[in-house]
Amino acid sequence: MLLIRNANIKTMAGPDLKNGCLLLENGKIAAVGQTVDAPEGVETLDAQGRLLTPGCVEAHCHIGLDNEGMRWEGMDYNEIVEPLTPQLRAIDSINPQDEAFGLALRGGVTTACTGPGSANVVGGTFVIVKLAGKRVDRMILRAPAAMKCAFGENPKGCYGHDKRQSPMTRMAVAALLRELLLRTLRYRDDKEAGKNPAFDMKLEAMLPVVNGEIPLKCHAHRADDILTAVRIAREFGLKLTLDHCTDGELIADELAKEQVPVFVGPSLGGKTKVELRNKSFTTAGTLYRAGLTVSIITDAPVIPLQYLPLAAGLAASAGLPMEEAWRAITINPARSLGIDARVGSLEPGKDADLVLWTADPLTTIGGEAWMTFVNGEVVYRAE
Repeated sequence: MLLIRNANIKTMAGPDLKNGCLLLENGKIAAVGQTVDAPEGVETLDAQGRLLTPGCVEAHCHIGLDNEGMRWEGMDYNEIVEPLTPQLRAIDSINPQDEAFGLALRGGVTTACTGPGSANVVGGTFVIVKLAGKRVDRMILRAPAAMKCAFGENPKGCYGHDKRQSPMTRMAVAALLRELLLRTLRYRDDKEAGKNPAFDMKLEAMLPVVNGEIPLKCHAHRADDILTAVRIAREFGLKLTLDHCTDGELIADELAKEQVPVFVGPSLGGKTKVELRNKSFTTAGTLYRAGLTVSIITDAPVIPLQYLPLAAGLAASAGLPMEEAWRAITINPARSLGIDARVGSLEPGKDADLVLWTADPLTTIGGEAWMTFVNGEVVYRAE
């Protein structure tokens, strides 16, 4: 049991608490408030007025599958041999010993949804992990978490341009996805009817998608690709998230009608391809004002994961209200990923994933963790 006192607490579940207290017990938050009841003699940590927040949550990245400081040896995120590979699982590529995990914890990021890249029309399943640990099996928060699919330039380029095979067009990208979904529905119906179809690992992997158990995680930058993803999801009655959503500002009114989660980013860095011509830090604010649930993402390693708070701060400077910027890297991604019962806010009963900061990382260059906790254990402490 540990009592943190004299902290300026951003709970993300109610008003901020100045000089508040938080009690940890058995890896969970036992109490949080201006004052809390704690046993006599409990171990106490004086936060000395530091900012205390939930651990940050990254909704879309490739940490552990794209290893730091490596070339092809550590590139374990794209299987560019055929455009439909739903049977692949992120858990089988994640390397928790990669230095990116420790850097993320130092940057206050404690949970990440990570998985395959966007070379394939369907790339495999993402997993949600806590970022502290040596063995991925013991770090999992949810697996599978989502099925990755990609629209537009990346699958077209990897197959049509580089290999001169389908998909060469956006029509083919959509058609390949539709065919896979239709085959999965027939496979499911045959199994339920007792027809015993031949085992198909790809279709088995797609069953949670068509059954509404996990969403399609839709890589889409261009406005028409974003709306194609929405159209196919509605056609088949699927859950989805819109990841990157670079042109979202252009169609904010249309997306407001759909009310699907939007994961915006990476917005820091150059416009490295045609689909990024409208990349801007103003997108998050525009989509928030349209009434959408906005999360900010790094797409790490595109932006290193430890700079997730910096990306939120830059979105705030471009028009996203500061409190919403904090929500966009804590409770919003937790809710959109379906893990808000565990993480994303400081409330009794939730996992004790929290960060004491050296300075507010959304407003201060160099603000990073003074102390990071995952499941109530100190996993990073500043020297």
